[in-house]
Amino acid sequence: MEKQKKRRGDRKDGRLLRELDSLHFITGIIYPNRCDNEAYISLRVDLTDMNEYLAKRNETETEFPYTMFHIVVAALLKTITLRPKLNRFIVNSNFYQRNEVSASFVVKKQFSDKGAEALAFLHSREDFCLQDVHQYIRSQVTECRSDKVDSSTESMDILNKLPRWLGKTAVKILMWLDKHGWVPQDMIATDPYYSSVVLSNLGSIKLKCGYHHLTNWGTCSLFCIIGEKALRPYFDEQGRASMRETLDLGLTIDERLADGYYYSKSVRLLQYLLEHPWELEKPMKEEVQYE
Repeated sequence: MEKQKKRRGDRKDGRLLRELDSLHFITGIIYPNRCDNEAYISLRVDLTDMNEYLAKRNETETEFPYTMFHIVVAALLKTITLRPKLNRFIVNSNFYQRNEVSASFVVKKQFSDKGAEALAFLHSREDFCLQDVHQYIRSQVTECRSDKVDSSTESMDILNKLPRWLGKTAVKILMWLDKHGWVPQDMIATDPYYSSVVLSNLGSIKLKCGYHHLTNWGTCSLFCIIGEKALRPYFDEQGRASMRETLDLGLTIDERLADGYYYSKSVRLLQYLLEHPWELEKPMKEEVQYE
């Protein structure tokens, strides 16, 4: 991603878009809240080629095997890299282009009702490929599941210990700072709602795909729900049906960032990458012929 000199009006995490057309400029003003502008897109992916690819990959990778989740994360990062409007956000009625591509997700330390959760944050680069994402997630998961104290919720713990009136006042001040991009970096370094995309792998806890809202806090404009994979009827181009293992994804997006055509091409790219996972062995910035 090309770095540009910071100018007046830019945030530490994004560049103010000054070249917007009048329609998008007005949209951010008359529709100021992210949660009021959610659009939901469902996507069903054929896992035939992905399963074969993972089996081949894991012939030599046994200590920390490649999984469907690694491919989904890598495919999302590459899609956002190649489709940069997905990496925009609107705060205080202004459009910004995010400075980096990132992803966040929750890691369950133990699969039990009382199992604690930790937040993992992945900072991508244009030269990253699937192997880099796999290694990055491995280090994040290992750290999150260790006995190390999770610092991602320390600020919330402090606020929760204050008198109720003081805690509420402090949160309102933080929300004002958030509106202007002035929240201290150490408070939001692992906040998932300051990433390009938040992922929730519901399939890992045996739940079907569903909708998840965005938030007015932070800058995240894309949420991805990963459902449980299952055998389902699949129709080819000739209309012939067969049973195949498929995966459902649910994407919640901020519809103000781009038009329907842009989102449609972006979703087709994402599906192509998931059904042709070997494309993820190439750098994130390398273009893909998918149409």
